[in-house]
Amino acid sequence: HLVVMHDKTINRTMNGKGLVEDYTLAELKAMRLKNGVACKTRHQIPTLEEVMLLCKGKIMVNIDKGYDYFQEAYAVLKKTGTVDQCVIKAGLPYEQVKTENGAVLDKVIFMPIVQLHKEGAEAIIDSYQTHMKPAAYELVFDNDSPEVLNLIKKVRDTGSNLFINSLWPELCGGHDDDRAVELHQPEESWGWIINQGAKLIQTDRPALLLEYLRKKKLHD
Repeated sequence: HLVVMHDKTINRTMNGKGLVEDYTLAELKAMRLKNGVACKTRHQIPTLEEVMLLCKGKIMVNIDKGYDYFQEAYAVLKKTGTVDQCVIKAGLPYEQVKTENGAVLDKVIFMPIVQLHKEGAEAIIDSYQTHMKPAAYELVFDNDSPEVLNLIKKVRDTGSNLFINSLWPELCGGHDDDRAVELHQPEESWGWIINQGAKLIQTDRPALLLEYLRKKKLHD
């Protein structure tokens, strides 16, 4: 069974210890998830199938850490009729993804993750553009140097959508959620990200981001 869990272990998020894969589904279901202050709640760990049925026809789902279970995840998406509303992604070169998962790569919405501040980023972008022209890229960068900005423009000019993660500074060159909220600099955070051409923003402050977008008449 595929279950939805951020970590490989249950130590941080559930009232148990050890690797997720070392438990049966029944054993995991007998445990409870912990809240932000580590107190046990009434909530159980969900399976991917349960989540996709709950979300079916409503929202897009981002499988953030599911690449190791690419083909198993695809089987769940196919079974639940949700292939078109789920993104699977990986921070790997095209050649590796094609070799490991070529049988299903063209059947899902696949998003490459490219770390723009690292050597070889442009070659990874070029390879994906040559072979598959992704619908979107997740761009990660720990600075906003001219070199990084040029690569952002390069991806934008391909016509692919840009996904930028604003959860913390090292993911978006310092244009993060806390800068918008704690430092009261939304123009230097979300505004900057939007000005780079991003259509997809991952945030821990969705209500405040929506409020900002509505003020800018960018969301109805």
